[in-house]
Amino acid sequence: MGARSNTFNTPGVVEHTHFLKEIEDAQKIRKTVIDCFEKASLPNISEEERKRILHFVVVGGGPTGVEFAAELHDFVTEDLAKLYPDLKNYVTITLLEAGDHILNMFDKRITQFAEDKFRRDGLDLKVGSMVTKVTDKEICTKERATGKNVSIPYGMVVWSTGIGTRPVVMDFMKQIGQTNRRVLATDEWLRVEGCEDIYALGDCATIDQRKVMEDIAAIFSKADKKNTGKLKADDFNEVINDITERYPQVVIHLKKQQVKNFLQLLKNAQGEDELDIEKFKLALSAVDAQMKNLPATAQVAAQQGSYLADCFNRMDDCEKNPEGPLRFRGSGRHRFKAFRYKHLGQFAPLGGEQTAAQLPGDWVSIGHSTQWLWYSVYASKLVSWRTRALVITDWARRFIFGRDSSKI
Repeated sequence: MGARSNTFNTPGVVEHTHFLKEIEDAQKIRKTVIDCFEKASLPNISEEERKRILHFVVVGGGPTGVEFAAELHDFVTEDLAKLYPDLKNYVTITLLEAGDHILNMFDKRITQFAEDKFRRDGLDLKVGSMVTKVTDKEICTKERATGKNVSIPYGMVVWSTGIGTRPVVMDFMKQIGQTNRRVLATDEWLRVEGCEDIYALGDCATIDQRKVMEDIAAIFSKADKKNTGKLKADDFNEVINDITERYPQVVIHLKKQQVKNFLQLLKNAQGEDELDIEKFKLALSAVDAQMKNLPATAQVAAQQGSYLADCFNRMDDCEKNPEGPLRFRGSGRHRFKAFRYKHLGQFAPLGGEQTAAQLPGDWVSIGHSTQWLWYSVYASKLVSWRTRALVITDWARRFIFGRDSSKI
């Protein structure tokens, strides 16, 4: 199902802007860019109107909006400027971001480099600008710092401000009683909550990770086999692996607190040999604060798809020999291990054959060499050797002959 672009119910967005979700969107954008240059080259157009027509606005300072603004700048300066040499001085590209910085999810070093590069390249970067309305020729914003309402004339607006739920998914959520949520909720095995045999992955859903504190009594009871009401930290040895597997926020909390293991967490919390249920709750009280939703990226969806395929292929075997963690609120074990996302890094192409990368281990790389790393990773993720050959051939043709500027 995927998702649709989130318009935040801003008036005029659906009618007057372009999105970056479907192939048809890409075709419309390409056609509109060429149309803008064709219109601006007419001799009866005034100077002011020509500037308006060649003003391209990108709304959203996330990776998609930044990459599109950078690619558009390269297309204009490297290719269209040769075809329309008299118009290159009229072109303006504006990037609007409601937050304080673009690429907020990246390391500050990448954010700063991207902002400095955009300003050097002549892109007009406006942070703290929230779009309030879009008309056929103007986009209205409210400046957060001053509270002023500003109207900006434009020739084309591209809207890239995150994702929203598709109507068909919203209808399904109503049928299963998830009307209080913004997106479809699944458990850690990607099963839709309330529907045992329906699975959801990718942008249409989010994992509703169960909290430790909701099961704290059941966890304590599993460890307290003698029903004494008090346990030593070592008594948790048999269920430690199940706890850390079932509740990944525990592992994140251990790393953040620089604690070696779960037993050490319990001992550090009280400094006593025995814990009752209240002391156990106190030791784990801050664990659930580490929970975060997974990003809506292809990397997450690809790993979820691979995980589900593996589960479905081994359904019968795991039914007989469950491999998952203990059922703390029931008996036995879960059939499968819960889905765990492994972050492999993220890229942000910045134009001019430069890319920023943030990889695991807090490794940040920026520049031309990172662009070639991005090329190799992108090509490796394509679905077949035929597709890889076509894409790489396209890249080579662009390097030699430039981008195709014909309308589709």
